[in-house]
Amino acid sequence: MSAGELLIAGTALIAAAVNGGLGYGFSSITVPVALLFRASRALNPALVLLELFINALALVANRRGLAAVLPRVWPLLLGAVPGVVLGSLVLVSASPGPLRLFTFAALLPLILLQSAGIRRPLRGERAAAVPAGAALGLLYGATTISGPPLALLFNNQGLARDEFRAALSLFRIAESSCTAVAYLALGLFSAESLRLSGQLAPAVLVGLPIGYALLRKLPVETFRRTCMAVDALLVGFGLARSVIAQGVASPALAWAGFAAVFCIEAVLVASWLRGRDRAEATT
Repeated sequence: MSAGELLIAGTALIAAAVNGGLGYGFSSITVPVALLFRASRALNPALVLLELFINALALVANRRGLAAVLPRVWPLLLGAVPGVVLGSLVLVSASPGPLRLFTFAALLPLILLQSAGIRRPLRGERAAAVPAGAALGLLYGATTISGPPLALLFNNQGLARDEFRAALSLFRIAESSCTAVAYLALGLFSAESLRLSGQLAPAVLVGLPIGYALLRKLPVETFRRTCMAVDALLVGFGLARSVIAQGVASPALAWAGFAAVFCIEAVLVASWLRGRDRAEATT
């Protein structure tokens, strides 16, 4: 394997561990690094194949919670199917780079607000679900990234950890399955994408159980805060890479922005930990 392939495999190992613990994050971590060495049209199909396996395992692991979250997830799925088709066409006919940049830039302030403990649950959740699902499907079909906005949505609605995992697994298995069918119909699966998927499979098999073992025993609020902290770093990293790729800012300025996100998130997490410790000390 070349140095680039080793770097992609190492990134996939870390990404799989994060995904195993939180239920999302594989593509969000892998894509910004892998795009340095692979084009989207080869990378996306490879990741979709891997995520079919990852999401199928997650669905089995969280099967007990599926009945409880199905009424909240199916409206999202109604929108996701046409969204995936449109996103797949974007991948074929246009560059998904601007879409990725816009998504990261819009998500980052929302995630930081939630990391600060500010949440505004949607009252008309079902009415908003179909367009939200369409947007998530479009994003996934074009970039294979939808975990951070999906996690943001479910966290904002106050889902408990088991419900959160079940809802994520249900939506993402449907999303990745529809995307695989769309990619197959559009002829996007190539020898290069199949080879890349095979190269990354061992990293996924090793990383998933590591992440699950490390994070499965976290208390509910700690789990939620961990999700938002990881979300902020994923999106901040993706935004920095997208800004550089689109020529919006210099690499130095882009990475300085990511460093600022890291510092803000570190302050928010430290503040929450101090508040939790004070609360425990008074009980």
